[in-house]
Amino acid sequence: MNKFEQKSLSRFRIFQFTQGFEVWVGKDSEANDLLTMKYAKHNDLWFHVSGTSGSHAVLKIPVGTETIPKEIIKTAASICAYYSKAKNAKSVKVSYTPVKNVQKYKGAKSGSVMIKGEKTIKVLPAPPSFPPKGG
Repeated sequence: MNKFEQKSLSRFRIFQFTQGFEVWVGKDSEANDLLTMKYAKHNDLWFHVSGTSGSHAVLKIPVGTETIPKEIIKTAASICAYYSKAKNAKSVKVSYTPVKNVQKYKGAKSGSVMIKGEKTIKVLPAPPSFPPKGG
């Protein structure tokens, strides 16, 4: 891995799950853009808290995965909610959609995107019970 990749990866929190899934979370609005537009693949799932600011989170889908366990989606949404301004709420609505449905429009400020085809899930914001790879 070259120095640019190492520095770029330090801009994210990376949580590894069993079954090869990972959740990547941007640490600021510029990192959110980098995560969503450069590091996420079209079939990965993108998450963001509805109605408030917060980190973009991407659930990295292992190659060959046909179905994503609901518990993995719920956990990714909880992590996303935890890294938002709604982290102290009892219940948070989180939108998610495949990354291919997330677009950056010309002139948009850092971290701003347009999404389509999203689903929502209500979760309790929760930190993962293990430390992230990216700090």
